[in-house]
Amino acid sequence: MEVNIAKLKRYFTNTKAVDDISFSFRGGQIYGFVGPNGAGKTTTMRILATLDEPTSGDIFVDGVSVVQYPDLVRQMVGYMPDALPAHKDITVHEYLDFFARAYNLRNPKRDKIVQNIEEFTGLTEFKDKTIAQISKGMKQRVSLARAIIHEPVVLVLDEPAAGLDPRARIELRELLKALREQGKAILISSHILSELGEICDGVAFIERGQLLRAGKIENIIESMEMRPMTMIRAKNYDLETLLKLILEEPMVETAQIAGDEVAALLTADDDGVLLSSLISKGVQIAEFRQHKAHLEDLFLNITKGRLQ
Repeated sequence: MEVNIAKLKRYFTNTKAVDDISFSFRGGQIYGFVGPNGAGKTTTMRILATLDEPTSGDIFVDGVSVVQYPDLVRQMVGYMPDALPAHKDITVHEYLDFFARAYNLRNPKRDKIVQNIEEFTGLTEFKDKTIAQISKGMKQRVSLARAIIHEPVVLVLDEPAAGLDPRARIELRELLKALREQGKAILISSHILSELGEICDGVAFIERGQLLRAGKIENIIESMEMRPMTMIRAKNYDLETLLKLILEEPMVETAQIAGDEVAALLTADDDGVLLSSLISKGVQIAEFRQHKAHLEDLFLNITKGRLQ
């Protein structure tokens, strides 16, 4: 099963919200969709969820066009928006049951499916509470439960971790891993890049409607020739003095202060030589480690912070 976004464009008057982007992801993958606010992520996701139509181009879900056959695609795609609409007087169970009915699920199958979804998302003990009574983390679980109530093969998740506390984010991450193991294709946008990088099999970077890079994180790092930095902290030298000492070393190509450390880029894999040289000069090393590029580094290198 594959989702193929093909030459997708969505224009609003003079704004090119999505400007000719193409990438694909498949079943059993969590694919990150990364970019600054206003980059075109939500617009692309809404088109995939058949909630909007492209100006041109198309998205194919297992070969089925969202433009030509939106009704078929809706059966295959589950969409989780960035916020669950407020419902004051409906319980969690009633809410999920309503959407199960909307997908034409009939008893006794409907009751069993809703019960299974409540158990899977950890909502069983909250099912009789109104949505207004539950926490932000529980509301996100309800939103995810609604998205998977019809057993879709594709999940489209727009900022699912926004506003969640650390425990709720960890629990959400484990749910997404379980869904991936079930073979679902998951497209997820998030600004919490450190956590997104831990679960993504691939990523697409978008800015001002244009696709900048797409693929496996390690392949993008390799293609950009992003070498690991050596991070150094000393007990007996301030950062400015330590930086000056490090820049005097012949194997150091460049170095700069990064927070409470000095980040050095070496001309070769000479970490051991640099460490020995600094110790011989009386530097009392508090920390000496390699920092390999991750999703946050890619984001800062690939995007320019441009808005539209």
